[in-house]
Amino acid sequence: MVGAGSIGVAWALVFARAGRSVALHDPDPARLAASAGELDERLAELVAHGLLDEDPAAVAGRVRREADLDDALRGAVHVQECAPEDRDLKRRIFGDLDARTGPDVVLASSSSFLPASAFADDLPGRARCLVAHPGNPPYLLPVVELVPAPFTDDAVVDRAHALMASAGMSPVVVRREVEGFVFNRLQGALLREAYCLVRDGVASVEDVDRVVRDGLGRRWSVIGPFETVDLNTRGGIAAHAERMGPSYARQGAERGQDDPWTPELVADVAAQRAAAMDGTTWDERVAWRDRALMALQAARPERGLRRAQ
Repeated sequence: MVGAGSIGVAWALVFARAGRSVALHDPDPARLAASAGELDERLAELVAHGLLDEDPAAVAGRVRREADLDDALRGAVHVQECAPEDRDLKRRIFGDLDARTGPDVVLASSSSFLPASAFADDLPGRARCLVAHPGNPPYLLPVVELVPAPFTDDAVVDRAHALMASAGMSPVVVRREVEGFVFNRLQGALLREAYCLVRDGVASVEDVDRVVRDGLGRRWSVIGPFETVDLNTRGGIAAHAERMGPSYARQGAERGQDDPWTPELVADVAAQRAAAMDGTTWDERVAWRDRALMALQAARPERGLRRAQ
């Protein structure tokens, strides 16, 4: 892990908890020293919530701190850059990493919106560079977006995917580079509307947060937006698009957006959702969703979370 800030420490925890030997590097001695206590604090919280199946000291013992970059890189098969979101800084770091590591070492960035082609395009070893963008914190949010550049070798993507899956992550391969990838484009769409609703006097900040926290977010913690609308309307995606599509189109038009759900697009989404059902009936999946939400509700007091008021 190159960078011992919050994401670097969180990534170190992900891999150490999965049994991997981890080197944590930072050019700032104070930051590197502070990372030890931060790792211990996070491990203690996992233990307190019953989320660690191993002695925390054993997990922490797999993480070594290295002030010297060459010492940190020795023996590495995967390097995860965790520096601030600065293109020039990442370009310098990746140039250094490319020069200091062998051709079989995967070089990944934790970038939230900068694609690898923005900072690794002129490197001799650019074929082994990609983005591996986590949710924050990755030891609690397992999704990780693997975003190859046009020049990234497919085998490198496969190796990164296998490593992340073996560490308990839920890797998603983003098929082409777009700013913000998938995670932040979805988050950004919601945030843009949330700001507009506050600006226009429709709802308060707390009420917007309440709608997401106690409604959309609760449901999205067990199913995503496409499965949500698939299960909300008998008849699935096609029926939902027919009934609700015009309203969503009008809402988008209010914000100057014109991205129609064409019949071809709806059919594509419906076909992918049907394949994901894998023979499960609509009624069976709806019942599963409700049981999952019941389990989530039942677990909230046990995890020290307040009930919705």
